[in-house]
Amino acid sequence: MRIAVRAEDRPGERRVAAVPDTVGPLVRAGHDVVVAAGAGLGALLADDAYRDAGATVSAGDVLGTADVLLHVRPLLPEHAAGLRPGTVTIGFLSPAAEPAGVRALREAGATAFAMELVPRISRAQSMDALTSQALVAGYRSVLEAATRLPRFFPLFMTAAGTVPPAKVLVLGAGVAGLQAIATARRLGAVVQAYDVRPSSADEVRSMGATFVDLGLEALEGSGGYAREMGEERARRQRELLAPYVARADVLVTTAAVPGRPAPLLVTSDMVAAMAPGSVVVDLAAESGGNVEGVVAGEESRVGGATVVGLRDAASALPVDASRLYAKNVANLLALLVDDDGGLRVDLTDEVLAGACVTHDGQVRHEPTRLQLEGA
Repeated sequence: MRIAVRAEDRPGERRVAAVPDTVGPLVRAGHDVVVAAGAGLGALLADDAYRDAGATVSAGDVLGTADVLLHVRPLLPEHAAGLRPGTVTIGFLSPAAEPAGVRALREAGATAFAMELVPRISRAQSMDALTSQALVAGYRSVLEAATRLPRFFPLFMTAAGTVPPAKVLVLGAGVAGLQAIATARRLGAVVQAYDVRPSSADEVRSMGATFVDLGLEALEGSGGYAREMGEERARRQRELLAPYVARADVLVTTAAVPGRPAPLLVTSDMVAAMAPGSVVVDLAAESGGNVEGVVAGEESRVGGATVVGLRDAASALPVDASRLYAKNVANLLALLVDDDGGLRVDLTDEVLAGACVTHDGQVRHEPTRLQLEGA
């Protein structure tokens, strides 16, 4: 089987879909692994490292000859059009945001697996790229805040007086939120956190933070995610959160609902009530943002606060992000290899079926199919 690893070409993307540690086992299993020249440079992986692992490094096209194509960001339509019928692709697809790419994959006859659609079940935990990349993003969000906050995070008791610790508020206690809590605690901050799922309270407390209980109804969704809330519920939540936001030195927002715009948790008026020098970091900026008016990749001022819309948060730490993502991809790929080392697309497997977007000229992912039909 010929497995190709493409070089990511979207601005800001520094990750790679395979690292030498995941290439080596594939080569030893008898597969032909071809890596595009320079594919790993953003993650500080030289071409020679791939050669040492047994891969071929190619300066030419790796798409048109692949049985399996590994990638990070969604393929552009022109790239999908270069695939052979029957090619299997594994990577993020963002089907709701990039329907043209899905349409091109369908027309090319490719079988496309979306890493963000891997079911959140026990046997698929090792393939859960959303979780692994959220871990990186949550850590990064607090570092971004710490570099902008014009004061210390930890408590200092000195001969010149006592410096109180910074107060950090994290909204959303999924993987990214919990990692943000842990990182802020390691830096010495006093941390509070809120989530619409009361079941997350124990996890928040286990990280050394205080859980904010607003007394509102739970919004537990499927697969461990929160479900969407109505506008009246959202308005009441913002009212109750306002005093907690106003008292925070740092606000980190991480709330997201898969496949939908990020919920609005914080208004501009809430940010304007924060003390001068406060910092807001919105991890959901790329999907619309939890903070009113936030723009992904941009930094702005609201009152005396600095508001940061993070873009490519995981790509900012490409070495570890690539290592984790590559392992997720390799574990999913293993489900597609039969006992003889050949390619077998078994869509009776619940993991493969859940992650499959296109196959045999059809769009199998129902929400994406309906979106394309309505376009």
